[in-house]
Amino acid sequence: MLFDVTHGELVGVFGEDRVATLPAGAFPREAASTEGARLLQTVGAPTGTLLLCRPDEDDGMLALVQHVVHNEDFEDAAEGAGAWPVIGRLLNAHLAFDPMSGEVHAFDPDEETVQELHTDVSSLIQVTFRFQRLLEEFAFSGDEETDFERLDREVDRIREETSSIDPVPFQDEESVWSVVADEIAMGQRFKGSSPGARALSG
Repeated sequence: MLFDVTHGELVGVFGEDRVATLPAGAFPREAASTEGARLLQTVGAPTGTLLLCRPDEDDGMLALVQHVVHNEDFEDAAEGAGAWPVIGRLLNAHLAFDPMSGEVHAFDPDEETVQELHTDVSSLIQVTFRFQRLLEEFAFSGDEETDFERLDREVDRIREETSSIDPVPFQDEESVWSVVADEIAMGQRFKGSSPGARALSG
C-alpha cells in the first residue's frame, strides 16, 4: 500500500454520506480478498470527481470490463483484462482493478485506449481525496490573477507529491488525472456550496 488513508479521515472532511464504499460480495472471488478490494470496502472514496460503481441489483456483483467495453477495441489491454471488475468512472473512462497486480487501469471507450492509472488502489483513493478536498475547501479572494496562480500551485503540489510516490497517475499530459488536474486549475469542477463555487458564480 503506497498511501495511508483512513475512512475516518475521509468522513472527517466530507461527511459519511459523501464517502462511498463497495461491499465485499461485489467483487469476483479472486479479487475479494485482495488489498485493493479491502480498501474499497473499508476506506472507500469521496464522491464527486470519481464515481464508484454500484453493484448490479440482481446479483450484487460489479460489472466486468468485458461487460462495459468491447475488448477487441483495446489492443493494448493485458491478457485477461476482460475479467477485471470495473470499480468506478472518471471522466469518460471506466476504472478497472487488476486483482493480480493491484493496479487500476482506465478504459476510455471513446478513444479506445487503456492506460495504467494507479499502481494500487490506495493511490486512487489518495488522489481522489486530495483533489476533492481542494474542490471543497479552496476559497477565491476576488483577486482573479492571484487566485488562479494560487490554485495552480495547489494543483501542481498534488501532482508533485503524488508523483514522488506513485508516478503513474500523472505520467503524461493525456492521462485521465492530468486532464482533471488541468480542469481544476482552470476553475472548473467547483460545485455546490463550496467556497470556490460560490465565488465563481458571483
